[in-house]
Amino acid sequence: MGGKGLFVKEIEEALIDRRVDLAVHSMKDVPAELPQQLTIGCIPERGDPRDVLVTNGDYKYLDDLPEEARIGTSSLRRQSQLLALRSDFKIETLRGNLDTRLKKLKSGNFDAIVLAAAGLHRMGWEGEITSYFSPDEFLPAIGQGALGIELRKDNDDMMELIASIHDEQTAVCVRAERSFLDRLEGGCQVPIGGYCTYDQDGRIMLTGLVGTLDGKEMYRDSITGRPEDAEQLGRELADKLLSMGAKKILEEVYGNSC
Repeated sequence: MGGKGLFVKEIEEALIDRRVDLAVHSMKDVPAELPQQLTIGCIPERGDPRDVLVTNGDYKYLDDLPEEARIGTSSLRRQSQLLALRSDFKIETLRGNLDTRLKKLKSGNFDAIVLAAAGLHRMGWEGEITSYFSPDEFLPAIGQGALGIELRKDNDDMMELIASIHDEQTAVCVRAERSFLDRLEGGCQVPIGGYCTYDQDGRIMLTGLVGTLDGKEMYRDSITGRPEDAEQLGRELADKLLSMGAKKILEEVYGNSC
């Protein structure tokens, strides 16, 4: 549907043309490479990174859903992990903004849909959430829950103005996740997840996943290290998953569709 950067391209053009001063993006939509004139000036504190289940009916958890339940999602990452948990699910494409997706659920098109918690929280629609997926069982998308403020590199005044809302720990974690994705060249339609957190000792732990569309093959592992090595850790984890067998999955997808 337009490739990498579809959701940010027009806004970036407005930045470059000086029609706007700042752009607010979901970091999971931002490509690894930015236009030369632009930079991510700050990343505020991360919102809830988890995925959530929203059901149509009295179902509370994934296991409560009936056999061959219809699950709506446009994310291959979610599809892969859902089928890994329950291979009987019928995964059906769900697109549109949050309001559209919720209306499609309530109209009876699906038994349940999977969404990002952060989006529902920002809209004040927490009451729609049936249950939350733990990142331990259901890995989020790269940068999920984090916002990025993009601006022109030569806009020093604006850079100074937004510095107060920057959260360095969130920025470090997002750098690790994006480095992992970039190493995997994850711009194509591949089920890839990644999530980084700080531990009690001030180190970071990055967990990454590459899976097949049917959820039958899943390569997942974690790596721990110093925050200052965030990007290196992302590359090392990607190489680890590739050596485990993820390379074959990526080659098949790239060869067929990219």
